[in-house]
Amino acid sequence: MAEQTQSDELLAFFKALADPSRLKLVGLLAQQSYTVEQLAAMLNLGVSTTSHHLTRLAKAGLVTAQADGYYNVYSLRTEVLSEMARRLLRKEDLPKLAQEVDRTSYDRKVLAVFSKPDGSFRAFPVQEKKFLVLLRHAAEAFEPGKKYTEKQVNQILSRFHEDTAQLRRGLVAYQLMAREGGGGKYWRLEQSV
Repeated sequence: MAEQTQSDELLAFFKALADPSRLKLVGLLAQQSYTVEQLAAMLNLGVSTTSHHLTRLAKAGLVTAQADGYYNVYSLRTEVLSEMARRLLRKEDLPKLAQEVDRTSYDRKVLAVFSKPDGSFRAFPVQEKKFLVLLRHAAEAFEPGKKYTEKQVNQILSRFHEDTAQLRRGLVAYQLMAREGGGGKYWRLEQSV
């Protein structure tokens, strides 16, 4: 629920700023306070259009109005703008915005294109990103923490493609597997690519 609230608040924040006229209003109000009439004249907009933009900014908490005689004087709440940007755009919270995204869909699509019905690979893709998908898939055939001889590695990789040497080199090169010097034991690493 908290992620949804943050997402909704972030959308409202960006929607409030997602208009050239509102950005100009923010720029003007960052310098000093103005009345609607002054802002409308500077932006060459109607008073009702300017009021609409100020209302959108006020709903997002970015602008405040204070009565001054017959006029409302609008001010930018710079501290709110800074606090909202700092709170809503924290680096550690940004990944939460993509929580409901299916991150494996690309891998499934690549595997569907390059795999035969028996699970072996038809060919190796030319694009590195797609080749990494095949390597990550092949790496799952190995138990983490278990050490394998080169012969065992080749036997497992032969299920995927006859060119076991290219798969083996790729697994090591992209740090999905490690090996002892001279082609000794191989073992699966935590996947980072």
